[in-house]
Amino acid sequence: MPNPVIEARGVSMDYRLEKGWLNAVRDVSLSINPLGIHGLVGESGSGKSTLALALMGYLAPNARLSGGAVWLEGEDLFRKSQAELRALWGSQLSLVPQDSLAALNPAYTIGDQIAEVTRQHFGLSRRAAWQQAVEMLARVRIADPTSVARQYPHQLSGGMQQRVTIAMALSARPRLLVLDEPTTALDVTTEAVILDLFRELIQETQAAALYVSHNLGVIAQICDQVTVLYAGEVMASAPVRELYARPVHPYTIGLLASIPRPTTGVETRLPTIPGVAPALGDRPPGCVFAPRCPAALPHCFTDKPPLEMIAPGHQVRCHRWHEIVNGDVAILTQPEAAAPHVAHQLAAESVLSARGLRKTYGGAGWWRRLTRGSARRVRAVDDVTVRVRPQSTLGLVGESGSGKTTLARCIVGLETADDGQLELLAIPLDRRLARRSRAQLRELQMVFQNPNDTLNPYRTVGQTLERALERLSPQPLPPDQRRQRVLELLEVVRLTPDYADRYPAELSGGEKQRVAVARAFAADPALVVADEPTSALDVSVQAVVLNLLKDLRAQKGASYLFISHDLSAVAYLADWIAVMYLGQIVEEGTAEQVYQRPSHPYTEALISSIPVPDPAQAGGRIRLTGDAPRAADIPTGCRFHTRCPRKLGPVCETDAPPWQEAGGGHRIRCHIPAAELLALQVSAPKSD
Repeated sequence: MPNPVIEARGVSMDYRLEKGWLNAVRDVSLSINPLGIHGLVGESGSGKSTLALALMGYLAPNARLSGGAVWLEGEDLFRKSQAELRALWGSQLSLVPQDSLAALNPAYTIGDQIAEVTRQHFGLSRRAAWQQAVEMLARVRIADPTSVARQYPHQLSGGMQQRVTIAMALSARPRLLVLDEPTTALDVTTEAVILDLFRELIQETQAAALYVSHNLGVIAQICDQVTVLYAGEVMASAPVRELYARPVHPYTIGLLASIPRPTTGVETRLPTIPGVAPALGDRPPGCVFAPRCPAALPHCFTDKPPLEMIAPGHQVRCHRWHEIVNGDVAILTQPEAAAPHVAHQLAAESVLSARGLRKTYGGAGWWRRLTRGSARRVRAVDDVTVRVRPQSTLGLVGESGSGKTTLARCIVGLETADDGQLELLAIPLDRRLARRSRAQLRELQMVFQNPNDTLNPYRTVGQTLERALERLSPQPLPPDQRRQRVLELLEVVRLTPDYADRYPAELSGGEKQRVAVARAFAADPALVVADEPTSALDVSVQAVVLNLLKDLRAQKGASYLFISHDLSAVAYLADWIAVMYLGQIVEEGTAEQVYQRPSHPYTEALISSIPVPDPAQAGGRIRLTGDAPRAADIPTGCRFHTRCPRKLGPVCETDAPPWQEAGGGHRIRCHIPAAELLALQVSAPKSD
């Protein structure tokens, strides 16, 4: 075996908080060989990022290494001075962060920022460093790298910004590449291209990589070894195929079972992990997972289990692993029965009907003044027609910039559509928010992606919910009835009464989102628009929120417009899916039709790009090259023809494709007949 590039031996990390030291990472050991990609998974607060930075020899001002050592090719990193470490950072040790825009300096061009790395570490001249920066941009597949090198970060898309950070990290050919959630904020199509790029560049540079993520599908597709962290301790570590095929630790089993998968026929709920991870100061003395473990015994709460080798390369920290392996202890992994369906009679055939909606930005007024008259009109939503049926979910998917959020904001009235008709419960709904009645406001609510931005930090949860009741209740409620209704709402979203007196800062991300859902349901709305409500959540918390939405749909009779770039979550919750590209719907049908038998080439590429949470199953074959065109420069003909792997020829460039029926209400907007598109999917399409 080759010598490891990086090796951690019994690493423990502490943080100083409120005049005391609290342990964040305890006795963690791992090693990564050249060409190896080691995955690090776990919920938020498990210590993943702390450990990742420790492998780079980086300590926060209030952190300390309280035990163990980290060795970079035989040299102890924590015995080096700050000057020696600064020489290693960027040259031997590089980081690709989650938020690429925050990592780039907005005042410098892309080329200058990449060139700075080689000038700093290799002493290259300004001209030579610039030339190498352009070459690095070309290596990460950025078209026209010379032009991009002269641009500033804000002028690039999210996918291009992430490729820039990759080029910067690899420009000095480091020995260890730390990838901290590098694709979390990216569309699934861009994520697939970036993952392919990581594999190729790591092979090319002979580097080792640590990949930190809570996305178990990504870990399955890119890593060869996985370590599972919980509350700062290793719960399991194994080759990726072994861990996914034979999970032994109850925490690992719970994480894998929480992944949403499409359901057909019978309604089910995802298995979930009860409770939340402990805070730094509240970690139990025994097994740290015992308070949430379905198989915990009394001694699990008092005696800390050792990390044992149960098979070559497979380690587990659990008192009961023998019984789990032998089948004497079973951890629930099968979906549970869904909440009983309560029939709600509605006079209308549709909860929401939107016909011919259009929203355009630019061309006059403040927009023209802001852009000095140079910007073209942006057609964000262009002749969109959708319908939400009673007690059902319409899933809306597509890449960033496709117009999903603009469409949602036009529906709820946060943006005023330029044209089109809206109906809510068969009653015309004015496009302008100010002209909507209080009853219509009550029937149409929204849950946003980031609850931090929508919850007032100076109001308790109870005050937040009481205000929603005060503003939206048909009749004024006395204080005692409002308080009782608040407690009922908390119970509906599986929160205990004491949460009414807590502030948002005292809640976890999943708890905040549940409060946001409770507020949306305060007035029993007919339709809830949910815009990426689970995209920032851990997979275990995501399962809780998805189950909650499904339960409320069954029991309260609500309908949803559910927007997400996580197609697996959409397929799990939605019964009808619409696919959007550059302001238009290009395919719609039942969840089974769109997810299992995608007809439009764009939908086919989206489905193909989903990272499968199974290392034994290879990812899809289709990769979309390049970014989607800007909404200000929409291509003629078919809007997808510039990226389409099944492009016919000139007709796609000149003629707008017609709608065509694919059967059973399934429709696509394409020149190629639907039956022919389905037949073509048995063979790999051409790829640029």
